[in-house]
Amino acid sequence: MREQDQPSDPFNVSRRGFLKGIGLGTAATGVVTALKPVTEAAQANSDLRGPGETEISLKVNNQVKRVNVEPRVTLLDALRNRLDITGPKKVCDRATCGACTVLLDGKPVYSCTVLAIEAEGHDITTVEGIGSPDKLNAVQKAFMEHDALFAL
Repeated sequence: MREQDQPSDPFNVSRRGFLKGIGLGTAATGVVTALKPVTEAAQANSDLRGPGETEISLKVNNQVKRVNVEPRVTLLDALRNRLDITGPKKVCDRATCGACTVLLDGKPVYSCTVLAIEAEGHDITTVEGIGSPDKLNAVQKAFMEHDALFAL
């Protein structure tokens, strides 16, 4: 529309202007409505962590260990890189090979798929924790007999 064709009365709204106004108002309402649950959830969950490192406690092989990790760090990486527990191995990093398996509350899980912060408050048992050098567990004996990757 050319400038000379525009109405000089500010209350004389064209159909196009009216529809644009309705569209913008609807979009703004949608954004505010969509953000409200996110904001409420963030306020309700006061134990949100990140994005930087945060201190967590992990109970590994019946010992509580404190470690600083970013929320994106996997349990496998926390065990190997921060706590020097080398029983779980990083082989495929896709939860297919089983080399990173640990027991989480007595159930086997791929530690490459569990975040370290998710494991806080749970019992974590690695291959090192199921026996001792003096009294090997049957799994540890099988590892040794078949040359599996395992170290005490």
